[in-house]
Formats: sequence, C-alpha cells, structure tokens
Amino acid sequence: MIEQILNEVSRWAIPFLFVVFLVMGWCRRVPVYEAFIQGAAEGFQIAVRIIPYLVAMFVAIKVFRVSGAMEILARICAPVLGIIGAPAEVLPLAVMRPLSGSSALGLATELIKTHGPDTFIGRLASVMQGTTDTTFFVLTVYFGSVGIKRYRHAVGLGLLADITGLLASLFICHLLF
Repeated sequence: MIEQILNEVSRWAIPFLFVVFLVMGWCRRVPVYEAFIQGAAEGFQIAVRIIPYLVAMFVAIKVFRVSGAMEILARICAPVLGIIGAPAEVLPLAVMRPLSGSSALGLATELIKTHGPDTFIGRLASVMQGTTDTTFFVLTVYFGSVGIKRYRHAVGLGLLADITGLLASLFICHLLF
C-alpha cells in the first residue's frame, strides 16, 4: 500500500513541480518561456567555459590509471589499510572516487563482480559510493563555471570530507557486517 503511494508520488512529483513553477511565474507576471531560454543560453555558455577544466581532469585521471601509479599506491598503502581494517582491494576505489564518479562506479562494479555483493568488500564498495563524493569533479564544474581560480582550501576540505566518508564507511561496515 505504502509502496504504491510512493510510486505514484514519485511519478507525479516532477510534472507537479513543473506546473507549480509555471503557475507561480504566470502569477508574478514573469515571461516564463523567455526566462527559460535565457537560462538555457547562460547554461550553454557555462558549459563551454568549463570544457578545458574537464578535459584536463579527465586526461590526468587517465594518465594516473594507465601509468600504473594507482597499483603502486595500493601496494604502498596496504599495510596502513590493514591496520584500520580496510581491505587493500578498495584503495583504488577510495583514490578514484574524489576524481571521477564514472571511474569509481566502474571500480565498484568490478569489486562487486569479483568478490560478490554480499561480501565485506562488496558491501564496503557500495557504502563508499554513497558516503563519498567526486570532489575534484565538483570543484572543476562549479568553480570553473564561475571563474574561481584559487580554491586550495576547498580542495583540502573536500578531501578531508572524502577521508571522513571512507572512515565512516569502514566503521559502518565493520559494525553492521
């Protein structure tokens, strides 16, 4: 019963909000279509402006993975990971998650295929996907779109949040599984 209600609410939520925004714009005498077109044009200009940042980030990620640097980092960090109860297999996911969501999803999928969804590694990979973010992608897109060039403190705090998410994932998985 509740599932059916939630399904109907989720199916109609976006069309409902669309109508609400149109009615609110009409009541406030906002030229809704013109405002939409202007916003779309601004969005396109922002997308063009951030392309160099995205290209640089994707090239750096590819070089990091293809060069073998990730495997070297995993071997170096394996003893430390063992102390905190993290399997070394999840280190590539922990390193890649702040860089690229699609690469991290691919790594998590590989971990789940290799070790199984109901194993500690599979569950940890799933929880890590939900507790960490693509810090560098977010900084590239958002900061690049508004022209912010100096964001070293944001990088540090973003990475601190990712480490906190990783540690929280470990804690939760050890507690529950």
